[in-house]
Amino acid sequence: MTKELKAALSFYKHSFPIEVRETESVFLQSLRYAETQKLNNYHFIAGYLNEELTSIVTAHYLADVNAGFIVYLVTNPKIRNKGLGAKSLQKIEEVLQQDSVHAGYKSLKTIVLETEIEEMVHTEKEKEDCVKRTKFFTKNGFYKVEDFLYFQPPIHDGGVDVPLHLFMKQRTKQEITNSDVKRIVKAMYVEKYYHGNGIEKGVLNTSYSKMNLEKSELFCD
Repeated sequence: MTKELKAALSFYKHSFPIEVRETESVFLQSLRYAETQKLNNYHFIAGYLNEELTSIVTAHYLADVNAGFIVYLVTNPKIRNKGLGAKSLQKIEEVLQQDSVHAGYKSLKTIVLETEIEEMVHTEKEKEDCVKRTKFFTKNGFYKVEDFLYFQPPIHDGGVDVPLHLFMKQRTKQEITNSDVKRIVKAMYVEKYYHGNGIEKGVLNTSYSKMNLEKSELFCD
């Protein structure tokens, strides 16, 4: 592990509470998995300003559905009024567009991400942060997928499914249909939560079935 990656992981560790924080092994597994893929990809990008770590953004490229899945975006709270969040989004969007072209598409179709449901937060500070995130993503071209029941599977042993909002950013003139959303969620579960996190198939099947996406299970074996 490089010095820069160690610093970035330490920054990440101190940016999220343990309940929603993934272990370092998940990032390393995702990077190793991406090296074996021809079209699917994974990115862990750290931003710097005058040699100071300013931001981290991670994302998967899902080739089958031509979509990017932003998992984490965090900025240095000590550095304000620099537009770090917007710059990080712009950078990862450029990288995911390159993945799309490499996969044989003219353009990336959409970018998806998960955000907290305001009613599920516990404190006024968390509620305030949730509202800020929603405004930030909306300002940067994302919209909330309406009337879609989504669960993030348990990312820790003994954890529970977490109801979240899906936000998307359309990058082509082609409409994102409900069928498209279902296919994207399926790809998220397989590429991120199975191959990246290593969550057991049975656990993912249980979470997947709660969303009433299709009659068959995510994994049939």
